[in-house]
Amino acid sequence: MKLALVTDAWQPQVNGVVTTLVELVREMETLGHQVTVIHPGLFTTRPCPGYDGIDLAVRPAKPLAAQLDALAPDAVHIATEGPLGWAARRYCIRNKLGFTTAFHTRFPEILKAALKVPLWLGYAVFRHFHKPSSGVMVPTPSVLRMLEGRGFKNLRSWTHGVDMDLFTYQEAPEVYPALGTLARPVSLFVGRVSYEKNIDAFLKLDVPGTKVVCGVGPLEVSLRERYPHVRWLGLLPRDELAQVYAAADVFVMPSQSETFGLVMLESMACGTPVAAFPVEGPLEVVGAPARGGVLDNDLAAGWYRALALPRHEARARAMDFSWAYASLLFLGHLVPAKRGQVFDRIAISHRAVT
Repeated sequence: MKLALVTDAWQPQVNGVVTTLVELVREMETLGHQVTVIHPGLFTTRPCPGYDGIDLAVRPAKPLAAQLDALAPDAVHIATEGPLGWAARRYCIRNKLGFTTAFHTRFPEILKAALKVPLWLGYAVFRHFHKPSSGVMVPTPSVLRMLEGRGFKNLRSWTHGVDMDLFTYQEAPEVYPALGTLARPVSLFVGRVSYEKNIDAFLKLDVPGTKVVCGVGPLEVSLRERYPHVRWLGLLPRDELAQVYAAADVFVMPSQSETFGLVMLESMACGTPVAAFPVEGPLEVVGAPARGGVLDNDLAAGWYRALALPRHEARARAMDFSWAYASLLFLGHLVPAKRGQVFDRIAISHRAVT
């Protein structure tokens, strides 16, 4: 199969969406499929206002159309709702091609926090974007139910996985030399230092030990000034990030607007339990009932309980998620680009299983 994967989120950006797509492409290619990623690096770009480190394609419609014309893909998947996503959507509609989309990020909440855009308006725009999609892939059942309640159609349940070889299990928190000697316990947050992550809830926690933040974003400068005693690591290569996860005692997810939360899976794979609010994302990843950590509306109370959890329980929960299974679901949701074309779904399933 020739798949065109159109995304506004791609390397060198560092976030959960990019990680998800990179792993998906790797798995798809292992299964013998040809995946062409159409990403901002192939176009003239400009920085996203208010989001350092994220570049968006400028006027991509014509060059994107030329790339898709030359590729003549069997399937088109539009992963994001940015400039490339809108351009690909218009191309597919104009050429009467079937396509799928994905809802990775709750951008209406981000727009509300950053620009005061009303939630109803943000979701109306996104509902319009996804309306012609033959299948909107959603990472958790709870987000799927939320979108159903907001009038989205053609929703498809998907999931993500974790690289268990990279994020290896540690029976006890390891010392990561680059961090130096830190007061224990070590509490860790990994992710965008941005509006939607509710990082203040983590940084204000009245708990012993050291807080560590790994990530960058538009709030980083102001938060560094307000919380000088926090260890701010910025961006790290993924092999080093795995060592940071393994060095932590508790991973704290303060966000209340996650669609999935891949960083929680990565932490649990290393054996580091999660403390989070009982909201969409953590409910699906940590488990309901919680298995990979503790979910509590009192984040400090959840932190103390997570600290007492055996690390092997967090690892066991992470092992429920595999990229092989996630890729099989993804393949099952794709639709033929051209009317009358038929996928050999039996062959696809056989390759994915074997």
